[in-house]
Amino acid sequence: MTITPSEAPVVETTYGPVRGSTEGSVSSWKGIRYAAPPVGPLRFRAPVPPQPWTEVQDATEFGPCEPQSRLAMIPLGENVPMDEDCLFLNVWAPRPVGADGPGKPVMVWIHGGAYFRGASSQPLFDATTLAENGDVVVVSINYRIGVFGFVDFSSFNSSEHTFEPNVALRDMIAALQWVQGNIAAFGGDPNRVTLFGESAGGGAVTTLMTVPSARGLFHRAIAESSPATSVYGSERGEIVAKLFLEIFSGGEADLGLLRTTAAEDLLGPSDELFARVPQETPGTLAFAPIVDGDLLPDYPVRAFRHGNAHPIPLIIGTNKDESSLFRMMKSPLMPIDPVVITSMFAEIADEHPGLELPDHSQIEGAYSGLSKLGAGLGLTRDFGFRLPTLWIAEAHSKIAPTWLYRFDYAPPMLKALKIGATHGTELAYVFGNINHGARDITYKLGGLSAARHVSQRMQARWLDFARAAGDYGTGADRELGTAPGWPTYDTDTRSTLLIDKHDAVVADLDREIREAWGDRVIAFT
Repeated sequence: MTITPSEAPVVETTYGPVRGSTEGSVSSWKGIRYAAPPVGPLRFRAPVPPQPWTEVQDATEFGPCEPQSRLAMIPLGENVPMDEDCLFLNVWAPRPVGADGPGKPVMVWIHGGAYFRGASSQPLFDATTLAENGDVVVVSINYRIGVFGFVDFSSFNSSEHTFEPNVALRDMIAALQWVQGNIAAFGGDPNRVTLFGESAGGGAVTTLMTVPSARGLFHRAIAESSPATSVYGSERGEIVAKLFLEIFSGGEADLGLLRTTAAEDLLGPSDELFARVPQETPGTLAFAPIVDGDLLPDYPVRAFRHGNAHPIPLIIGTNKDESSLFRMMKSPLMPIDPVVITSMFAEIADEHPGLELPDHSQIEGAYSGLSKLGAGLGLTRDFGFRLPTLWIAEAHSKIAPTWLYRFDYAPPMLKALKIGATHGTELAYVFGNINHGARDITYKLGGLSAARHVSQRMQARWLDFARAAGDYGTGADRELGTAPGWPTYDTDTRSTLLIDKHDAVVADLDREIREAWGDRVIAFT
């Protein structure tokens, strides 16, 4: 039953009142503005607070998402508009809202999409089930993506034009500050905030864990399939900015035009940049955070290794078949051809002449027995996702409780399609949105019952982590139904939770691959 607007909950935020809607035992507020429109003179600048309002604002529909070229595989939500004015967030909270008593744990979701696509309004990220099952308050956010959020034009600063790097990271920090100032009014506890995200969202999580100004804004973190090494230096940021200007205006730095051109007219050049950068420099992304020496003082993986990440509990992991999605989409983001992979390593060696790269034949030996394609998929998966995750788990486990997982579950249809447990397939299980109606072919060959059990266990672990106090979490000291407990990761046992039809804890999973690659951080900078 949906409650009528006159009965729906009104919450007073620091900027003004908002009215949401209620369905069953969960109330939601969608499209709450957390920053002023980042348009005109605020394009490519840090977010600023919105103008307050006094009239009750309707918060029953998602706010606009950042303009982007549409992709059929990433539905952004029914009737969700695109607009550069996109800095909105959403809240789901169990009823009764704002009741007396201690605040509920809070989970803040950052969506993925290669820092280039996606939105908090994607149906997959509906948090009703998560809030209801976990008795937690869930927040999801929009942030600037693509050229609007992840191209650093600050090298072109002048008395006439000012640009700031990492404006998308600044958006995320502004949203987390909003949570600190407002979530208690929705029944949440601002001192128990878990930040979680996947893919680019997972990369944002591991990056924000190393941003000094984000310290204290969240207290636990979950990073799913984080491309943690896809963070580049200011020199590379300048190269990408110049390439965009070349595409956009023939190389002329017409900064006034860059600021005044309609957002939709920047999409074509953005798409071209998105494709060109990984084609010209395999293994890199066009859009990514930049080590600017200010907001982001160091490369995240290096910060973790030096013990400079926020010392908070962390769940981190990857999927077994990360690369198969990119192959199916014919995406340029992950090189699979052996010739391209070889050139990628050659370029890394040129960039870092003092870096002792692992022996190429030793790496190839770790994938012996696989087909040429299988070896390429495995090598790309590990370079892009698995190895950075292991590097972070090893380093962070020395300063804070850390849990490592690998998601292996794939229903029969995805196995038949040779997709397996590919990039992003765990999301439906985390949010509990695993069956999307007649058009969804995922379970046409069966597996729905097993999928529901996987979802129940995975949700229970994520929620247990978010609800935990102190260092406790994830069922480390107890049984979760018939599933095993989940020990923390350390470099002696290297315990990894294998999430499949039946969960298992494995010591030093992927040992051969880890040893073949060695422990030196291999990345573009």
